[in-house]
Amino acid sequence: MHTTPRSLKVALMLGALALAGAAQAQDFKQLLKQHTGQAAPAGGEAAGGLGALGGLSLPAIGGNTAGNAAGVLQYCVQRKYLSADAVSGVKDKLLSRYGLGGAQKPEQSPDYQRGLMGVLKGEGGQSFNLDAVSGKLKDKACDYVLNNATKLI
Repeated sequence: MHTTPRSLKVALMLGALALAGAAQAQDFKQLLKQHTGQAAPAGGEAAGGLGALGGLSLPAIGGNTAGNAAGVLQYCVQRKYLSADAVSGVKDKLLSRYGLGGAQKPEQSPDYQRGLMGVLKGEGGQSFNLDAVSGKLKDKACDYVLNNATKLI
C-alpha cells in the first residue's frame, strides 16, 4: 500500500486525538494523586514554608499556629480522614506544649475554632480551607497536618 504524506499526517493527527481523548477520560483525582506522590517538605517550617498538594499549597505549620493545627486534626478525625487513636496523643501534646491545655480551653481559641471548621492557618498568615478539596486530597492534607504537628511536639 502506497501512503501519501497527506494521509500520513491525517493518521498521525487521528492518533494524537485518540491519545488526548484517553488522557482526558482519566479521573481527575487520579491525576492529582500522581502529582502528590512527592513528599511534602520536611518540617512545618521548611524553606519556602509550603507543602505541595496536587498543585495546591498548604501553609507552613509552626508554634504560632499550633492551636489551629490541633483544631484541624480534630476536624480530620470528625470526618474520618484520620483515626482518633493516631491524633489524640499528638493533639493533646500540641495543646499542652503551646499553652492551650491548661486553664485556657482550646475551644476558647479562635484559631482552634477555625481549625475545627477545616481552615488551616499558616505561619505567614496564609490559610487553606480543607472543604475546598475532596477525597484523596483531603486525606493528604490531613496527613500533612498530622505529620507536621508531630514534628512540633
